[in-house]
Amino acid sequence: MEEPQRARSHTVTTTASSFAENFSTTSSSFAYDREFLRTLPGLLIVAEIVLGLLVWTLIAGTEYFRVPAFGWVMFVAVFYWVLTVFFLIIYITMTYTRIPQVPWTTVGLCFNGSAFALYLSAAIVDASSVSLERDSHNFNSWAASSFFAFLVTICYAGNTYFSFVAWRSRTIQ
Repeated sequence: MEEPQRARSHTVTTTASSFAENFSTTSSSFAYDREFLRTLPGLLIVAEIVLGLLVWTLIAGTEYFRVPAFGWVMFVAVFYWVLTVFFLIIYITMTYTRIPQVPWTTVGLCFNGSAFALYLSAAIVDASSVSLERDSHNFNSWAASSFFAFLVTICYAGNTYFSFVAWRSRTIQ
């Protein structure tokens, strides 16, 4: 005996629900990894967020638009600050365990490596653009932002190293 054909809308609903079942985990609550903030990469991410915030707020509080180079520094600082906050949320909530299709070690290595390279260029541009003759009123803020930009660069270099070690251990296996 032939089975009656299912309605088209039922097939779509079943497909959507099976996708949701495959995408979700067994528990409906969010996981929270408190221990991540106690690891060295976790502490470096927190330092990147705090110091990165200092970099762009010290520049944003001045008339930085008079020096075109500070536009680049602002772009790098704000862009990587937002992405670093995003990655911190992903690591704390353990979202990376819910999306195993993404190669997180490679993503982390690419993110930290690009952040290190672009922050290094921004820190150099920041330091070379600070001049007492240009605007003595903004000199202290610009000099402080340059100092903190180099500190953030060091933090990203550390996280790049840890990301490389994690990536290398994944590729050897």
